Formats: sequence, structure tokens, C-alpha cells
Amino acid sequence: MSDTLLSVRDFSVVYDVDPAVEAVRNVTLNLRRGEILGLAGESGCGKTTLAYGVQRLLKAPAVITSGSVVFHDASGDDIDLNALDADAMRRFRWDKISMVFQGAMNSLNPVATIGSQLEDVFEVHRPRLTRSERRTAVVELLEIVKVGAQRYRSFPHELSGGMRQRVMIAMALALRPQLMVMDEPTTALDVLVQREILRQISALRHEFGFSVVFITHDLPLLLEISDRIAIMRDGEIVELDTAERIWTDPQDDYTKTLLGSFPRLTGEKGMVLR
Repeated sequence: MSDTLLSVRDFSVVYDVDPAVEAVRNVTLNLRRGEILGLAGESGCGKTTLAYGVQRLLKAPAVITSGSVVFHDASGDDIDLNALDADAMRRFRWDKISMVFQGAMNSLNPVATIGSQLEDVFEVHRPRLTRSERRTAVVELLEIVKVGAQRYRSFPHELSGGMRQRVMIAMALALRPQLMVMDEPTTALDVLVQREILRQISALRHEFGFSVVFITHDLPLLLEISDRIAIMRDGEIVELDTAERIWTDPQDDYTKTLLGSFPRLTGEKGMVLR
């Protein structure tokens, strides 16, 4: 079995407006099995557009203009995502690739219980499961993400922001995908809860062996949790390397500027450019 889980080649996305906007330009990267790949860059650089485009979640006026996306399944099959029809792509999502969307913790249905919303995933994608089996699976998920089975009948407003985010992670984990894409999953949380969520993501990755694409503008956070980091600017990946090398020996001037834009705990005040 190949060590590569996802291969993206010469991938481009244009927003078909007047004038047209090249949001992603000729991106090429490989995602390895079991790794956390950080995707960093300032707001508007194309991070989320790239993640959505790879999963074919983009809506008009966004248009994929070139490139290929191949998923190297654990079964040994190579799946061309651009060749799947709409129904096949819907079945593929959540089953093979899941996503925690930006602001996802505020996307829970306020009038449905946590348990019923998690059960919906199994009802749609695992229709042969009985109601009892679905409930058992949901309780197991709530325990895995440390929300607790007692929250099965809770409504979203009864949970803290951190707990709602854990529920969304549970939803993304439900079908045991091989890849989880996380778009700014901790932005709205305080620092302590952020760290708890990040530790849990790392622990779950080790336990279940899935890969993670973690999207954020917070480069110090990525340096802490990522195996490799891709730096995006103006729709292009300008640098891709291990987290250690990005920190100790960045090659691109933009990467150096990003690293220098975060305040240090010691030293003189002001921006420190490498």
C-alpha cells in the first residue's frame, strides 16, 4: 500500500466574476497516510477554496479549471475524485473524507438533540444499521471525544463552545474516514480549550490512523501540531516542508515574514523579521 493518501496535481480554481479571480493556481501536493499537514497563510490566500475544491464542495461562481485529485484508498484502489458523479461523490464524502467546517460548532440544529444529529450520519451512510446499533455507535463517539454519553439527549445550547466543537469532530469521525479536513476548527475558542481540542485531535489521529489537513492562519499553532506545513500565498503554495524546517530554516521570504509577524514572549517589542 502506498504511503500517499491523496495526490493533488496542478489544481486551479477561478471565481468566474468580472474580473475573474484566480483563487488557487497550479497547486501540487501529496498527503501522506497518518500525517497532519498544516495549511497556513493569511486570510484570502486560497486555503479554504483549495480544501473545498479537492472535495468538490465549491459552488458558483467558483470553477475548477485544471488539475487532478486522486485518493489512494486503503483498499488499494486509486479513486479519481474528478471522475465521480454527484451521487458517488456524496457517498465518498464522510465515508473516506470528512470535514470540520469553519464555524462548524454553530451549525448544529438548535432544536434537535445531539444524539439525533449524530445518528443522522449513520442513517444516511449506514442505512442497514438498526436504531439500537446507531444509538450505540453515537454513544461510543461521544465517549471517544470526551463529551460523554450523558449528553446524548442534550440540545446544542446546553453545551459549551468547546463541547459543541467536540460534537462536530465526533460527527466527522463517525464513519472512520481516512482523511479529516479541519478548517479553522479552534478559532472561536479560548486558548485553554483550543489546546484541549488540539491534544485530542492528535490523540485520535494516533488511535485511528487517519490523516489531517489542518487549515489556519495561526502558524505557531501549526508548528506545534503538524508533521509538515504548506504555506499559501495568492493561491499558490510557496513553501512545503516539515514543521521543524519551516521553523528553523524557512526558505521563502513570505514564510519568514509570517513567522516574524507573531509576538515573542521575550525580547524587544515590535515585529521580528527573520
